[in-house]
Amino acid sequence: MTSHPTDPTDLTDEVFAGLDAIDWAAMEHAYGAAGDVPDLLRDLCGEDPQGRRKALHALYGNIFHQGSRYQASAFAVPFLARIASAAGLPGRAEAVQLLAALAIGYDEAHLPGGVAVGAWRRGIEEFRAQDPAAVIAEYDAWVAEATDERERRVREFRRSTFDFDRQVAAAGAELAAYDAVRREAPALAALLADTDPAVRAATAHLLAWFPEEASATLPQVLYLADRETVPAVAATALVAAGLLGDAATADRLRPFLAAPDPVVRWGAAVALARLGAAGSGPARAESAVEVAVLAELAAVETGESECEPDGLAVPFQDGDLRGLAALALTQLADRYPAEALDAVTTGLASVAGPAAFPVAAAALRLAFGPQPPLPPAAVRGAGRRPAAADPGPGHARRGHLALGQLPGDPARLRDPAPPGGAPHLRRPAARLRPTVRGSVPSRPGVDATDTPGGAIRGPAALRSPRQRIAGAAVRAPTGDLRAGRSPPGRSPGPHGPILRG
Repeated sequence: MTSHPTDPTDLTDEVFAGLDAIDWAAMEHAYGAAGDVPDLLRDLCGEDPQGRRKALHALYGNIFHQGSRYQASAFAVPFLARIASAAGLPGRAEAVQLLAALAIGYDEAHLPGGVAVGAWRRGIEEFRAQDPAAVIAEYDAWVAEATDERERRVREFRRSTFDFDRQVAAAGAELAAYDAVRREAPALAALLADTDPAVRAATAHLLAWFPEEASATLPQVLYLADRETVPAVAATALVAAGLLGDAATADRLRPFLAAPDPVVRWGAAVALARLGAAGSGPARAESAVEVAVLAELAAVETGESECEPDGLAVPFQDGDLRGLAALALTQLADRYPAEALDAVTTGLASVAGPAAFPVAAAALRLAFGPQPPLPPAAVRGAGRRPAAADPGPGHARRGHLALGQLPGDPARLRDPAPPGGAPHLRRPAARLRPTVRGSVPSRPGVDATDTPGGAIRGPAALRSPRQRIAGAAVRAPTGDLRAGRSPPGRSPGPHGPILRG
């Protein structure tokens, strides 16, 4: 692994060459003129730890503000990349993490499917080409279609804050920040061999969002996964490989399902679930989604697997392994619908607070499908965050779940077994209760079914997820629960409008 200690003064002179030649005051960030950015960048790798923390906090608030990026964001990227690459400076992992945020916003918006950058680029071009008056007319029609007063007020507010020119400028700034980081990605890939495991993990996470660079970066990410000794770093590399790879990548990742460390197995399962869901026809690695993938994700979701990294966290989904496992399980819905929903609803009972949002989002997706009502199609191409391949219903930051916007009747979630309701909406215990074909055995611990050749004994409702899934083995798909109900009109995109006031 590489490390090149150098005098800090020489390093900072090299890192910040050209910084003061930029007219920062003429550019904007979240709080107006961006004249404070140069000093913040210098403080970010300064000798004072408290000064570094303050600078990082300030940069996350101005050039990256609640997921938004601005004109000044792209101009800060080359200097952050130099900080990350200067082995003698502090704060390098944090610089890589900030680069990822500037590129894509919050990564939850793009998980579990990854960044569909081609669709993002096309969407912005289509939005720019529209007639502003036509967009306003579509908004007005959308407001008029509201089914109740509360929804009408929400839509009217969105309509009142819409400014076509601002949306175009904001969408352009965010794509410019993404492309600025993309230009640095080939050089930053060298940090996969850094001596600092936090830098290696942050770099693998960063590279995952640039599929246009995958031909160069995927082999390096796979090489890291093969040789990495820190479980959290190896898991991060595996998830990144799943986001960058295609059907051919599945064979490289499948052996990691047998790794001794549960965090590494989690990373392999998340990656293989994505590879099994991505693409279509020959490009889809359906063989990647074997029963071991389901078993591993279910074990994490239900708490059977002690899947917590020791020390260093996995960067994806802010280190929420259970949350990302739940989202990955939604990608198995066409093949294992009942088992996926069972695992997610079981996991939902074990979490509280913000950690419950991605799990709840996954449960709602599995139960109702992926598409809640969205703003007018005319403005979706300039979404606040770039288009994701499969964002799920929790694409907003930490999931803003509104039951009133779910397809169908939200009361279905409150009634665990509605009369005549779909079996996959019943309580886990009800779904797992055996069908009695004869008398119930009098001895405890004996299955009440007389299924021929049953290899696993014991009440089905009391089996672990691994046991239940092993008993189910691989079966034919029982239905595609991913097909959600769309609002009238054009097919919705994954994100709403930027709506900066």
